[in-house]
Amino acid sequence: MILEQLMAQSSAEATRALELTASAQALTARSVAMERAARQALVFNDPVLMGRFREELQQARNSLQRMRRNGLAEPLALRWLTQLDSVTALLPGPQATALDRERQVALEFRELDFVNSRIARAVQDDIEQRDRSLRESLAVSRSRLIRQVALAIFLAAVLAITLGLWLARPFKRMERAVVNLGENRLEDPIDIRGPADVRRLGQQLEWLRLRLMELDADKARFLRHVSHELKTPLAALREGVSLLEEGVAGELTPDQQEVARILRHNTALLQRQIEALLNFNAAAFEARQLRRERTDLLTLLHEQVEAQRLQWQAGELQVQVTGPSVWARVDADKLGTAVANLLSNAIRFAPPGSRIEIALSTQDGRARIDIRDQGPGIAPEDRDRVFEPFYRGERQPQDAVRGTGIGLSIVQEYIAAHGGQVSLLDEDGPGAHFRIELPHAN
Repeated sequence: MILEQLMAQSSAEATRALELTASAQALTARSVAMERAARQALVFNDPVLMGRFREELQQARNSLQRMRRNGLAEPLALRWLTQLDSVTALLPGPQATALDRERQVALEFRELDFVNSRIARAVQDDIEQRDRSLRESLAVSRSRLIRQVALAIFLAAVLAITLGLWLARPFKRMERAVVNLGENRLEDPIDIRGPADVRRLGQQLEWLRLRLMELDADKARFLRHVSHELKTPLAALREGVSLLEEGVAGELTPDQQEVARILRHNTALLQRQIEALLNFNAAAFEARQLRRERTDLLTLLHEQVEAQRLQWQAGELQVQVTGPSVWARVDADKLGTAVANLLSNAIRFAPPGSRIEIALSTQDGRARIDIRDQGPGIAPEDRDRVFEPFYRGERQPQDAVRGTGIGLSIVQEYIAAHGGQVSLLDEDGPGAHFRIELPHAN
């Protein structure tokens, strides 16, 4: 709007200046033509030349009238008309006085030229004055426009920041919700406020959270049901085998006693497997119930080493814990269980007199716990399946009770619940090298 006004005003002033300048030039030119026509008419007493004088006079009056409409000072216009009246009064008269009157007319036209010069200067001054006024108005309008633009930019920035904050909050809540889902924190409801699309996405995340909880509950229910249904006939089977071995149904032959012994061994093995299944199910369920608190991970490692001191001293082992003090919000009990399982495996497989190294470090805001032993390591064919539930590798220590195969699976469940990961690294020496990585450590 301001620019349009300035452009219109500038155009009008330019048009006016052109008209004034043209009229002033025309007035001067008409004055010269009038002087020539008047003086010749007096000298030659020619009516045609007198008629030409009157035509030029009329054109000069028209130019003067246009200049008056465009703001020519009225005193100058009246002075010009008065001077022209003086010229006109000298034209009529006897032929005998024509030469004298011609000289008087010449003098009057010189005075008229002076008036024309004053008019030209007045026009020029007026144009310059209006040009200065226009420039001042333009400067004021430019300043006002700059202030308005600056205010508009400031308001736009405030609006953008406000809108950004308004949108950032629900997106941050959404990010936290996705992280919680990824870390299996399913206990907190997801309620995201904001635009309709964001609210709809929050509702879908809440539906996903509820669905995951239902799936966890269904899995736990299924495992409990299957385990319960298996334990009842298994108990009856073990009782029957015991009765047979005791000879309640009659004395057994040596072959029958061997069969009974095999049955007793396998029922005991099956019972251990069912109990391991229940333990794994309980660990998987508990992994979703983290009680996080700020914990010194170095202290936690020393506590787990101390808790298994009798085991590693019995094997004449050396357990070394190194690294700085690192703090993180974790469930100390479950993380301690994960570390204890890895340490127990290392103790179980380490040869007598060897060393187990536990190193704590940080990188890019993540805590690292490296556990190395000097045992036989993990067979290449077992590496891809080492974290599978109930999977037992081929390399087992001699004269040791065969494990259930859920220790590393529980480690993986607990670490994944913390949003971290546990991995088996490539062996750069004897033994196995496991690494736990946890986020948000300092």
